[in-house]
Amino acid sequence: MGDLYVWLISFFLLIALLALVVFQLMCLADLEFDYINPYDSSTRINRVILPEYILEGLLGAIYLMTGHWIMALFCGPYLYYNVKLYTSKRHLVDVTEIFNMLHKEKKQRLFKLFYLVFLLFLSIFWMILTALDDHE
Repeated sequence: MGDLYVWLISFFLLIALLALVVFQLMCLADLEFDYINPYDSSTRINRVILPEYILEGLLGAIYLMTGHWIMALFCGPYLYYNVKLYTSKRHLVDVTEIFNMLHKEKKQRLFKLFYLVFLLFLSIFWMILTALDDHE
């Protein structure tokens, strides 16, 4: 039964991560269509970047501590990319360069979104498999 709780926690963490990435994409889309100014857009995006990194690190740590090695390996590249961006101080969106980097930033968030959806489907699969094993 403990594994089922781990999968439920990871499910909700992945939903939260998806919400943060979709929020960032919406801010970039609003900027692209000129509904919002660059300062507000970059402020909103920068406000949720650190919680996104923390949630992803927490998710990877939960997988490692509970012995779900395959999911921990799948979280590895995303976590490594976030750590690399953070250590090189390129994790925040610059208000003066946001228009020049708009296409790149949107592609980066879309890749993160698809990767998180993949992790979510794997998490749901393992949650269902665990629930069926516990039922027997």
